[in-house]
Amino acid sequence: MHFENWGNAVKLKIYTGEEVRALRRTLGLNQTEFWAHFQTTQSGGSRYESGREIPDPVQVLLNIALATDAKAAAIFDEFRQFGHPKKRTKTAAGEAA
Repeated sequence: MHFENWGNAVKLKIYTGEEVRALRRTLGLNQTEFWAHFQTTQSGGSRYESGREIPDPVQVLLNIALATDAKAAAIFDEFRQFGHPKKRTKTAAGEAA
């Protein structure tokens, strides 16, 4: 997964349910505690950990929370660029460049 057509297109790690379960257990959190940070119910988190595909918005949040600070910053930068596109300049003919 990556942000297509967004500047440099940050490549996101796609977490599997098994990986997330292992990370959650390493952190010593139960499903309710862990998944609440991602606006996901315990039952939804359980389904993801059992193999159901984790949706893209949750994957983005997992990348922000679990990746390096540099990668999290790059993800935020992509969002900021998307929300604040550069203004297009007009050419001599009056058309947008």
